[in-house]
Amino acid sequence: MTRLLILAVLALNLISAESFAAETTVRRDIEYATVDDHRLLLDLYLPDREGPHPVIVWVHGGAWRAGSKKSMPLDELVNIGYAVASVDYRLSPVAPFPAQVHDIKAAIRFLRAKSEEYGLNTERIAIAGASAGGHLAALVGVTNGSDYHEGNVGEHLDQASDVAAIIDMYGPTNFLTILKQSTPHGLGVRIPALQLLLRKQPTDDPVFAKLASPVYHIDSADPPLLLIHGVQDPQVPISQSLELHGHYQHVGRSVHLHLIYDGVHGGPSFTDPTRIKLMDTFLSPIFFATEK
Repeated sequence: MTRLLILAVLALNLISAESFAAETTVRRDIEYATVDDHRLLLDLYLPDREGPHPVIVWVHGGAWRAGSKKSMPLDELVNIGYAVASVDYRLSPVAPFPAQVHDIKAAIRFLRAKSEEYGLNTERIAIAGASAGGHLAALVGVTNGSDYHEGNVGEHLDQASDVAAIIDMYGPTNFLTILKQSTPHGLGVRIPALQLLLRKQPTDDPVFAKLASPVYHIDSADPPLLLIHGVQDPQVPISQSLELHGHYQHVGRSVHLHLIYDGVHGGPSFTDPTRIKLMDTFLSPIFFATEK
């Protein structure tokens, strides 16, 4: 089945979630690195067709302190033809920032080192995530080449951790402004989460907060960015995506902000057929240019 036909069927909602699962091979609990006896694992979702497959690294949410690689909502993109590596990383109760970024970059280096073994095309890799995972995806993406964010996790330091595209779904982007923009409910979630992630509040050390905030790392070489945010989000203000969108525009980089007007903080609308088609339209010029 061609990618265009699959997308057409998706748009008509004629394929169930179970049928996607049936067309996907999953290799679970692949160890990509170890840090202080802490095993870092990923699950690799592969299309049941001949590779090599383009790769999306998926970063789960959970306020940096919870969540798991088991939560991977991009099955439909796997069916279209993308491989998805859903990564676990050290959560904030285990290690503060920048451990999470170091781990994800190690996973990207691992995938490049093992590309032939797993049938992957890692010349270009995309990264995607939601909520805290959206923040980490954006930060990993806009820090290509940053020694501070690179770290030395894993055994494949000779490999690049660069990504060629970013999908950020409702992730925080500026830790120095998010609390001022938040509702009382949002503050109740965000203050303790940031305290764990940074081991302090952002205003206690603005320089450190900037290191953890994607908006302060934008430059003219950053990869294309797709932002998806619910206008009614009670946890991460829409202003966070507007800030990142504005910074990208300022340096002339490719960026698209897609608003879900009745969207809140997550839910099925972010990976429904409309949004899956949006993601594929964003990624396909990077990965499938020869299919036109």
